[in-house]
Amino acid sequence: MTHRSTAPALDLPLPARRELSLALVLVRRMAIAGPDDSRAAMLALDVAGSGFRRLLVLTRCFVVELARSSRRTLTLAPCCATGMTRDEALMIDLLRNADLATYAALTDDAPCHRARSAAQALGEELGELAARKGWRGG
Repeated sequence: MTHRSTAPALDLPLPARRELSLALVLVRRMAIAGPDDSRAAMLALDVAGSGFRRLLVLTRCFVVELARSSRRTLTLAPCCATGMTRDEALMIDLLRNADLATYAALTDDAPCHRARSAAQALGEELGELAARKGWRGG
């Protein structure tokens, strides 16, 4: 008899860039507690200051549109996990590039207009935040 774990495989390292790690935590929080999660809001406020609303709204939009458009169940790890699932890595890659191949791999080739646009907008906002904060990428 074999025992099958229901825990997601966390064999991928967390993003080295701070803004992408931030995005991962925000997405995980919203996936667990919903798009109105107060801890996600406080994290966005703490990091982005007075510009937190844009970061929060774009992250909410990304999470909701990706959930609506995906043709499969996406696997996310708990907020405190020390690694990423394959789906989380694809999300991070989508935020960095917003390319069609990554989107297709993440959603089983679902129609992509809104979710891909949300990913591109959030990726740009994260890049601007990193530049304002002086974070150096890895």
